[in-house]
Amino acid sequence: MLTIENERPPRRVRWLFVAVTLCYWCSMYTYVPILSPYLEDIRFNYTLIGIVLGSYGFIQLLVRFPLGIVSDRLGKRKPFVLMGFATSAVGCLMFLVFQDPVGVTAARAMTGISASAWVAFTVLYASWFPPQEATRAMGTLSFATGAGQLIGMGMSGFMSDAWGYAATFRAGLLAALIGGVGALFIRETGSASGRAPMRTADLLVVTRDRTLLKVSLLSVLAHAVLFITMFGFTPSYAVKIGAGQAELSLLVFAFMIPHTAASWLSAQKIAPRIGPWRTVLAGFLVSGLCTAAIPFIPNMPLLYATQALSGFAQGMHLPLLLGLAIQFIEPAKRATAMGFYQAVYSLGMFSGPFLAGWLNDGFGLAGGFAFGALSAFLAAAFILYGNRRAAAINQAGEEKAV
Repeated sequence: MLTIENERPPRRVRWLFVAVTLCYWCSMYTYVPILSPYLEDIRFNYTLIGIVLGSYGFIQLLVRFPLGIVSDRLGKRKPFVLMGFATSAVGCLMFLVFQDPVGVTAARAMTGISASAWVAFTVLYASWFPPQEATRAMGTLSFATGAGQLIGMGMSGFMSDAWGYAATFRAGLLAALIGGVGALFIRETGSASGRAPMRTADLLVVTRDRTLLKVSLLSVLAHAVLFITMFGFTPSYAVKIGAGQAELSLLVFAFMIPHTAASWLSAQKIAPRIGPWRTVLAGFLVSGLCTAAIPFIPNMPLLYATQALSGFAQGMHLPLLLGLAIQFIEPAKRATAMGFYQAVYSLGMFSGPFLAGWLNDGFGLAGGFAFGALSAFLAAAFILYGNRRAAAINQAGEEKAV
């Protein structure tokens, strides 16, 4: 077996973990591009679609933070990684069995439990690197995330066109089984040794961290935009302007290839040059403009172009926020901090598509996209205000010292 110690493991171990991470995200995203059109096909209205899509984030809002606390108290990550694969497989099976609102919502909620295990993935990988390399490490893991989502989503349209919607759920099941087998060959040792278990009092310390609170709020807005657009209603808009299943796959590639590339470039190249907060700000501004433009796009080539730009922009800020969330948190409390961060941003994954679905029923798809654009611009305004306030405090401190 390959062993994970509390130090940087051999390259082959890290690559195994990256491959397992890729399978994990592939298993949950093989059906995402067709999910909204599929639900329309089985006669769900936009409000009900929003509830189904939002249940994925709602269950994470409930599960992720407690999961992080339990993981820290046990000093274990691998059991939760394995749980992620098991629940993803069960969710895919449920999609294959049920077509009623309750059953489909429960299936999507089950995949939300699977996604909650991402806490364990991120903390396990981050534990191999010193704190100053946290954002770079999360960039690598975000690249694996994007690659897994790209493979899964990219196959989706072609599979559903050739074999029907059910093929995408079967592919997700297969990816979960492969990734789960791979995860069995990673053995976690020594993670709980040499430190006291997580205490309840430590929760207050973690959740008062100002950087963690700031990036958690921003990530709520970032995930609201993401789950309103490409992981939500952009495929439905594409169908309305004439896209078939093959065009939906091309739309996925147009979004996810730049998104995946940006996940690596932002942490490795862009942020070191212009700073992480300027990079995050630019990502929100560009994604907001692209989201606002969607209802005015008349054809697929133009939609491909705007979504490529939006994919790159959203890939710029998501991995940076992920790394900043735990950059200043001591290792023994990182799963709790990551659980808090991911639970909070799950609010965006839930409220974004839920409110957008309600707006879409009242005002058409333009209503939901307007809400997504507003969310991105609100995040940009929050960053600008925070940066100016920090600069003012620093200046006042310097004048007082003089």
